Amino acid sequence: MGWKTVMKQQKLVEKMTIEEKAAILSGKTVWQTREIDRLSIPSIFLSDGPHGIRKQAGAGDHLGLNASLNATCFPTAATIANSWNQDLGEEIGQALGEEAASMDVNILLGPGLNIKRSPLCGRNFEYFSEDPYLSGKMAASYIRGIQSKGVYACPKHLAVNSQELRRMAMDAVVDERTLREIYLTGFEIAVKEGHAKAIMSSYNQINGIYANEDKHLLTDILRNLQNFRMRLSG
Repeated sequence: MGWKTVMKQQKLVEKMTIEEKAAILSGKTVWQTREIDRLSIPSIFLSDGPHGIRKQAGAGDHLGLNASLNATCFPTAATIANSWNQDLGEEIGQALGEEAASMDVNILLGPGLNIKRSPLCGRNFEYFSEDPYLSGKMAASYIRGIQSKGVYACPKHLAVNSQELRRMAMDAVVDERTLREIYLTGFEIAVKEGHAKAIMSSYNQINGIYANEDKHLLTDILRNLQNFRMRLSG
């Protein structure tokens, strides 16, 4: 992200009221952000996911109770990672980006590149590998493909979301070296080489602090280019 873009965004944030900032964070619906007309900030539509667009007909809900619009069902990330074929990943990403654009989806919530640490994780099929290098390389290829169609990719979940059981309450206790070498390396590659325009934080705690409130993770590491050597692309 260029410094001119950063400064422009900072000035826009400074113009927002506390109420408007809270509104942006709270969301308009399950899948939409709120618009702020006076600052020409549009509502953004987000949708799952990396194996096929899950945009629901009518009102959206986080449980997926309402029927989804017809969309292509692509092979799982676990399957594609077995090919070690980045070109194939990018081709799938392009197809995902085209479908997302046709459904007026602005941000596609994926790919998922959590590390496979337990065979009991209910979403292992969504993740590429137990290897952070392979995960990062494949995720970067998906991201390049998705974003080539004007849709933002949102790699997830940063970080240490290695199980579905109580994922909104569990605490992942991990030392700094393990965090950086195993759990963050894939995200670094995905952002540096894929130029991801968004990232989704995980729901769990990391060493006693929820990921979406973790200054060390989100600021010291993610936003500090010298520490993490990665950047969000503008």
